[in-house]
Amino acid sequence: MAFWDGLRPGRAAQFESGNSATSSIVLSKRNATVSLNKQGALSGNLRVNLSWRMRTSDIGGRAQQSGRLLRPLKLFKPEVVQAHTQGMVNVDLDLGCMYELADGTKGVVQPLGNLIGDLNTAPYIRLSGDDRFGAPSGETVYVNLDKRDEIKRLLFFVYIYDQTPAFDRTQAKVTLYPGNGPRIEIELDERAPQARSCAVFTVDNVKGELIVRREVKFVYGFQSELDRMYGFGMQWGRGYKTRA
Repeated sequence: MAFWDGLRPGRAAQFESGNSATSSIVLSKRNATVSLNKQGALSGNLRVNLSWRMRTSDIGGRAQQSGRLLRPLKLFKPEVVQAHTQGMVNVDLDLGCMYELADGTKGVVQPLGNLIGDLNTAPYIRLSGDDRFGAPSGETVYVNLDKRDEIKRLLFFVYIYDQTPAFDRTQAKVTLYPGNGPRIEIELDERAPQARSCAVFTVDNVKGELIVRREVKFVYGFQSELDRMYGFGMQWGRGYKTRA
């Protein structure tokens, strides 16, 4: 299966707080930024997790609809289930991170091309694995904040590998888990049925302060379009995944 935007090897290569029960910060359009410094989250690993669910109407087919006819009251109550098997889901959401280091090095960490990165050496970012079926654990990228002075900026993004636009059928969320302080949640809640990629958030090192900014900008292209929007200036080409 082909995908257009695998990075060519060797190329330059205020906030809303959640309720006390969840101890979370929810970034929104109105309150789009949060400082990791002010949250005391400047050491250890920052864990960034992508999770998503699909509506049962998109994965259950006619059998699901006929079941609703037998229980008409359920027509007024949309159902959501966790997507977790290949037979149920035909959408593959991936989490990636473009980076620029303090020395000018640029690159990407993403499942496509098996660009998993490294935590202890540059780029100090590592992908835990590739979730192709919407498993409850989702996909996770780790950032070594002990090396924060080596990081200039990060762009975390989500894209649909199989080129089938489906952001309007998924309920995706990206959650940041710092080593200290509350988690930070960003919902991909703006409907863009034909979009294939989404810039979710940035992390900028501003004179030693790490600022997280919600973006949630959908585009109809792939990583190269996100690159142009944010000015990384990398070389992109066609990429593939091996079959699961």
